Amino acid sequence: MPILNTLRIYMLWILSLGVALVSWRFMVGGVETTMEFVAYHATERQLAFYTHITLAPVALAVLPFQFWAGLRARRPTVHRWLGRIYGASILLSGLGGLAMAIGTEAGPVAAFGFGGLAIVWLGTTIWAVWLATQRRIVEHRRWMIRSAALTFAAVTLRLYLPILGATVGMEVGYPLVAWLCWVPNLLVAEWVLRRRPVRRAAA
Repeated sequence: MPILNTLRIYMLWILSLGVALVSWRFMVGGVETTMEFVAYHATERQLAFYTHITLAPVALAVLPFQFWAGLRARRPTVHRWLGRIYGASILLSGLGGLAMAIGTEAGPVAAFGFGGLAIVWLGTTIWAVWLATQRRIVEHRRWMIRSAALTFAAVTLRLYLPILGATVGMEVGYPLVAWLCWVPNLLVAEWVLRRRPVRRAAA
């Protein structure tokens, strides 16, 4: 079991930081080349698009640091500042993602899926941050686990989309992934929170 937990921790770090870095590929290759499927957003809603694709990876990159127990214990100030960066990144990128969901050309299923993700992502994170300011730390950790599960949708989307594209095609797969990338994550988070005390769930 300790080996399994260690592997999970390593996977969290590798996937979070790896996907965050890959998400910034547009800075090198350009949006039209690297994000062809959603490049129309860069023209139609430029501010929302660039805010989302720039800051959402910041939240993902910060995520594993926020669950690093040693950092919280030894450097609480660093933990708090990273938390502020995490929260601000989600606030801005979540609003950008919501605007993109409303204006998507992928149809109503994708629009409601990604729009729902943006709303729940914003809501859980804002509530988690507010709980931290009230020093309600146990509740804060519970809501941060939910927020983290939704932030990790950036990873699960990139894992599922190629499989869906190869099996059912992008026309069907993209609306499906708008729901699959986050609803199962949130259900797993809820299952973990109900099955284990919050300290073990955070680990």
